[in-house]
Amino acid sequence: MTTDAVALTQDVQSHYAQLKAQLAEHAHRYYVLDEPNIPDTQYDLLYQALEKLEAQFPQLISLDSPTQRVGGAVLDTFRSVEHGQAMLSIRTETDTTPQGAVSFDERMRKELSLDDSQAPIDYVAELKFDGLAMNLTYFEGVLVRAATRGDGLFGEEVTQNIRTIRQIPLKLKAQGTLAVPEWLEVRGEVYMSRADFEALNERQRLKIAQGLKNEKTFVNPRNAAAGAVRQLDSKIASQRPLSFFAYGVGVVVNHLVNLSSSQLNAPKPQVSGQTALLPDWTTPKVTQSSQALLSLGIKDHFSLLQTLKAWGFPVADQACVVQGAQGLVGFHQSMGLAREHLPFDIDGIVYKVNRLDWQMRLGFVTREPRWAVAHKYPAQEQLTTVLDIDVQVGRTGKLTPVAKLKPVFVGGVTVTNATLHNELEATRKDVRIGDTVIVRRAGDVIPEVVGVVVGERSAQSLPFKMPMHCPVCGSLAVKEVLEADHRCSGGLFCSAQRKQAIWHFASKRAMDIEDLGEKLIDQLVDTKSIQSVADLYRLDLSALVSLERMAQKSASNVLASIEGSKKTTLARFLYALGIRHVGESTAKDLAIHFGDLARIVLATQEELLQVNDVGPVVAQSLRTFFAQTHHMELIEQLQALGVHWPKMQAQSDTSLPLQGHTYVITGTLTNFARDDAKAALESLGAKVAGSVSKKTTAVIAGTEAGSKLDKAIALEVKVLDEDAFVALLQAHGTKGF
Repeated sequence: MTTDAVALTQDVQSHYAQLKAQLAEHAHRYYVLDEPNIPDTQYDLLYQALEKLEAQFPQLISLDSPTQRVGGAVLDTFRSVEHGQAMLSIRTETDTTPQGAVSFDERMRKELSLDDSQAPIDYVAELKFDGLAMNLTYFEGVLVRAATRGDGLFGEEVTQNIRTIRQIPLKLKAQGTLAVPEWLEVRGEVYMSRADFEALNERQRLKIAQGLKNEKTFVNPRNAAAGAVRQLDSKIASQRPLSFFAYGVGVVVNHLVNLSSSQLNAPKPQVSGQTALLPDWTTPKVTQSSQALLSLGIKDHFSLLQTLKAWGFPVADQACVVQGAQGLVGFHQSMGLAREHLPFDIDGIVYKVNRLDWQMRLGFVTREPRWAVAHKYPAQEQLTTVLDIDVQVGRTGKLTPVAKLKPVFVGGVTVTNATLHNELEATRKDVRIGDTVIVRRAGDVIPEVVGVVVGERSAQSLPFKMPMHCPVCGSLAVKEVLEADHRCSGGLFCSAQRKQAIWHFASKRAMDIEDLGEKLIDQLVDTKSIQSVADLYRLDLSALVSLERMAQKSASNVLASIEGSKKTTLARFLYALGIRHVGESTAKDLAIHFGDLARIVLATQEELLQVNDVGPVVAQSLRTFFAQTHHMELIEQLQALGVHWPKMQAQSDTSLPLQGHTYVITGTLTNFARDDAKAALESLGAKVAGSVSKKTTAVIAGTEAGSKLDKAIALEVKVLDEDAFVALLQAHGTKGF
């Protein structure tokens, strides 16, 4: 080794490490503490010096370098990743009054067997942010993965985008004797401040005024934040001003060496260079992180928040310890008064029992911790004016009166429409054109008219009446006995129903025609290119290319999606037909019970009632649907055009061959969509579970199988590759995939 090489190792690497540490500290002071101690120009000089070193010695670049916050490759899609510890939902207290806090305290005292003579319980009261829950994974103190909450067990990996948030540390700071755990999941909320949201929309409005295409303003801060997190290009995400608050942890492993060998059978993540994040790493599974925190000397939740702050995370200043029901009520009321003045949106408060040992003692119910509750504020209400009342036509012909409102900001969004549900509801509230009304919206609930300010009503106003004819096609509007809804009798002759029926047919859970969106369907129907769902399979390239904004490549993608949808399942096909009262679950039950479409079509009312969860209303709806000639002609056309599904063995015929067996599917199968593989197993009577246990019959493992395969091997559960899975299906007569 030459002298110059030694100098490179000792001097350059030392200087590089020093620059990284300085920049990290200054970024923390600027973005988290809001206490910068150097001017921007000096920070820029340090940053440029770091860039120059990395350009000269690229082998120095590491994941925790400030230069690595932006600039990852553009992704095709987000991959699904499993959380080491489930991101549980928190029970919502239905009573939004102070009594909701009192009820929670009473419940906690009862479950902890505390009588009135004992001291009040210490709680941590935190803000319930209106943002996007996020799980950050750190290995050896370095950020290696970020994932959305997803379904609580699996989320989407969004690491590149989360690294653009300056408040999130790329490397954690050890504090004195409190070492950073070797493996750590930090939970928190990604949000956008109100000021940043308004500034973003102002920039968007300027782009729109300049005539830039595909630009739009955002509805509210939460939607803007969620859209930024799910950008496939991290450079675009970096242009959206996101912020973060930490509020808890998931997996906490102080020393990986203490884990079982089955958890360590994959190579550890590499954090010393520009390497792939978490390459095939099996995340440690820990069900009780409180025990690990206690071993670190962290005995309560508030201390955990302070530790997160010490490690470099922003924690909301409003979080505090309060005593008993009185403290909870006081915090809820004070934050309610301060809510409109906060720099970010909240929709309630979260209460948590402070002591970790008490959290462990209280435990969990289903997928919710007993020791925490979300206490929301009453739904927000505003006054506005009814400009008109329109009648919309749904997929099943339902006519819904909708109040067209003078735009009003309520519940975090600008509201212009509010449903009146049906004629009965509109009459009960007596909503009229020109009325001043109270509009309510809470969370993602559809805005509704709460009531009318009758004192401001014009003497010339007239009560609303449901039209006698469909506003779209002019067909007679009918109302069935014992029903509140009016429906258009035009069926597929009504263009409104036709569009909705085609959209439903093409949707992901039905025929899954991925590239066929609502706007394209509107064009196809409006130009009379299609009259029914069967016409989708008659489309050619010239018909699609002639449409507005449809290039040849896009048209080819649409045709490929349509062609691919021909191979489906009986359950999906039944659901796609849009039979009234037949949802996804009922369609699956019908397919499993009868095994064949012809048998369902010919089934009597009594035979249909033998199907799980099929009652008289569903049975009658099925009989009515299949009794109509045009529906049967449509089904025949679809089958003649190539729509097909595998033959199934009817559950009603005999005991199914895999009855009582449980399978788990993991990884990617080459010849099967996950839903198709699941449907094939269920058609043979098997149960398809989401996790592996000793009771699992077998695990079906495709490529890139992860922790489920590892667990199967550890438990000595039988593992089938895709060829063995196909052989299993064929052995029991399931063909056609």
